[in-house]
Amino acid sequence: MKKQATTLAALTAAVTLTLAAAPAQAAPTDEIIGYPGPDGLIWIAEHTGSSGFVSGGLSPRLDTFITFGCAGGGSIEVAFHLDNHPDRDPAPFTVDCPATDPARVTVPLGSGLQGGYGAWVTTSTPSTRWGATVVQPE
Repeated sequence: MKKQATTLAALTAAVTLTLAAAPAQAAPTDEIIGYPGPDGLIWIAEHTGSSGFVSGGLSPRLDTFITFGCAGGGSIEVAFHLDNHPDRDPAPFTVDCPATDPARVTVPLGSGLQGGYGAWVTTSTPSTRWGATVVQPE
């Protein structure tokens, strides 16, 4: 019994030393857009192919920013619509998508916006990856 306890203690120490000696590495991520934090109203880390989103809850007292990014080749065309403020919709825009590192475009929409909004992303290829955030920083 004593021999088993000594062997177990030696094995536990060896595993502990091995884990402690291994360099810490961040988990790899393929997200196009990182987490926007508590100011984020929408966060789509990554989506493949054409799609869109709708939401609500814009606060008129905060500035609003939209960010779209993409990778995987091709391009995305973005149409963004503000339900209560169509006169302040940004013009549809295109983002060229590099094969590897994401390209990102942020559009400041300003303050005084309230209500709902939506976006539609049209990808030039079915394999183009994109992500988006809508944020209102406090």
